[in-house]
Amino acid sequence: MNNGFENPAYFINRELSWLEFNSRVLEEAADPTQPLLERLRFLCIFSSNLDEFFEIRVAGIKQQVENQSDQTGPDGLSPEEVFDAIQRRAHQLVARQYEIWRGEVEPLLRKNGIELCQRDDLTAEERSWAERYFTDEVLPVLTPLAVDPSHPFPQVTNKSFNLIVTLRRPVSAHLADFEIVQVPHSLPRLLTLPGSGQGRYRFIQIKEVIALFLGSLFPGDEISDINAFRVTRNSDLYIDDEEAENLLETVEEELRKRNRGNAVRLEIEESCAPQMEEFLLKALRLTKEDSYRHFEPLSFLHLLPICAHEAFPHLRDRPWTPVIPKDLASHSDLFELLRRRDVLLHHPFESFGIVVDLVRRAAVDPAVLAIRITLYRTGGDSPIVRALMHAAENGKQVIALVEIKARFDEANNIIWARQLEEAGVHVVYGLLGLKTHCKMLEIIRRDSDRIRLYVQLGTGNYHVGTARLYTDLSLLTTRDDLTKEVGTLFNILTGLSRFHGIRKLLVAPFRMAEEFQERIAAETEFARQGKPARIIAKMNALVDPEIIKALYRASAAGVRIDLIVRGICCLRPGLPGVSEHIRVVSIVGRFLEHSRIFYFENGGDPKIYLSSADWMPRNLYRRIEVAFPVEDPEIKKRLKDEILETYLADCVKARVLQPDGTYLRLKPAPDRKPVQAQYQFRQLARAQLALDRLQSRENIAIVPQRRPDPPPPPKEASSPLPEEPDLF
Repeated sequence: MNNGFENPAYFINRELSWLEFNSRVLEEAADPTQPLLERLRFLCIFSSNLDEFFEIRVAGIKQQVENQSDQTGPDGLSPEEVFDAIQRRAHQLVARQYEIWRGEVEPLLRKNGIELCQRDDLTAEERSWAERYFTDEVLPVLTPLAVDPSHPFPQVTNKSFNLIVTLRRPVSAHLADFEIVQVPHSLPRLLTLPGSGQGRYRFIQIKEVIALFLGSLFPGDEISDINAFRVTRNSDLYIDDEEAENLLETVEEELRKRNRGNAVRLEIEESCAPQMEEFLLKALRLTKEDSYRHFEPLSFLHLLPICAHEAFPHLRDRPWTPVIPKDLASHSDLFELLRRRDVLLHHPFESFGIVVDLVRRAAVDPAVLAIRITLYRTGGDSPIVRALMHAAENGKQVIALVEIKARFDEANNIIWARQLEEAGVHVVYGLLGLKTHCKMLEIIRRDSDRIRLYVQLGTGNYHVGTARLYTDLSLLTTRDDLTKEVGTLFNILTGLSRFHGIRKLLVAPFRMAEEFQERIAAETEFARQGKPARIIAKMNALVDPEIIKALYRASAAGVRIDLIVRGICCLRPGLPGVSEHIRVVSIVGRFLEHSRIFYFENGGDPKIYLSSADWMPRNLYRRIEVAFPVEDPEIKKRLKDEILETYLADCVKARVLQPDGTYLRLKPAPDRKPVQAQYQFRQLARAQLALDRLQSRENIAIVPQRRPDPPPPPKEASSPLPEEPDLF
């Protein structure tokens, strides 16, 4: 046995592991116990995830292959081997997606009065309406682009929806010419046909309407064929911070290039002729393996409006309204409560609105002197950002570390950064070469006895939209030892000074990786000494090879290790003498699992850290990340017994990783009550709310709960779940 645990057979390839995560998303779409429109939503999420995977990960691997790179990862696979394996598995998964749609979801939609019509399905009345819509709303914004020897293939933009039209022109010297018609982003992708309502709704995709009346763009010519296609392009930004004189301008320039990156995938309709497929592949410099043939719809993202349609609440999950914990609802002054004890919030079961309110109160509180915050993702209409602007307008010192390189949120963050600066907020763009990914809020307040720091540290972003969709944790505290270190870290980040004076916080890239490895090594030693030794770690992804080897050493020493890893996991559990004491579960459910919790038994004196970081090289070495200790005994008990153990007991949404890299979905035993973690957390929150209402009826003074903030404006259809692409 290799005592260093370097054997490539001990590691799962990260790209293939990610594809297995997306396969688990697809399982949710296939689950007949899910509400019908939730199944459709998971089909959309699967497509959105796959888009980002091709835009970033597959694009990078294709570059390695083209550059003839011989670099291999811990799994020993070459770029060519990885690329071939990705294509095989991705084609299998996409085929499965359409099986679920055609064999299960689409027939059930029709049974429930929801029809997706083709152009030949239209009644005379519907066709007349479609023609008027095409003439008034569509035709003015369509521009055909010729493709012939004198007109090269146009640069169709990333993820745009296009039609390639084959024409027969009797007066032309050519038997057939091609035209490309790009469907503008301004047009809705799905239309509701007239007469819909009262339990029966008929929808049609915009491309069907265009295809029906496209002849008006080419008078005198005969259309012999119309094929829809979609191109995915390399969307990674290539920024050399040290060479960029103005980081803001450099990011903006790279964003303009994003839609013009090299093509990495072609999606075409199943009916497309082989000759047309070959023509498109050649024009895009792609190979047959890069082509994906789809039945209808070409893009599931076009069906997103059905998922949210107001006419079908009975086909969706019941809405969930996060609750305000009883002890917070009974205190009108959160500052006073935090002076007495720490507060832990479990989102989305408990309201993120408490954090929003804290910033809003700070913005108008005369005793507040300053606010400092890190902003990675905030959403399109952020009450947090508005509160920061209000605070600056009220004369408070406000400092915001805005990460303008947050992938796929760059443009949004640039807009917010400029608005913050205009309002008087001092905006800092972070350190060269490092993304600022930690989640820290600091409020500096002059209390009656002294100046005190109020701090919120979290595992998730300051984004009210994702706070309703992701499971995350917020710790609010005034502990001097912890808050002073947060203040020191802010000074390091804004002043670009040397890392110093921080002992409790684990900060990447300075010492987080080493500290976690030392924690794992300590558990290993405890096990050898016969003392209590256990590790429970919950995260989005486990990739770092040094952490994995440390876990193998701990397992070999007898440490019991439970890993709750939502997405990528490169560790291979269950290997004799290597990882037989390691269990890996993944939970994919209604809410996106996003919290990071790290528990170490520590010989009977447990240590628990919460963090914004996964155990990935990029989090440990290429980002500013924070793992913060939880020291309040009651909160530690809640994290271990109520949260972690509930996740580990899940036998409904949990899948267990097998040694071969596949996942086995758990099923409840016949004689045991099924446990579903996210449902259990909602039940706990409901019980809290019921108790509050009972106390209110008994005239116990409770401050009324404020209404939660309205949801942010809907995102583009390309992002059904505003997923932070931590997987990449």
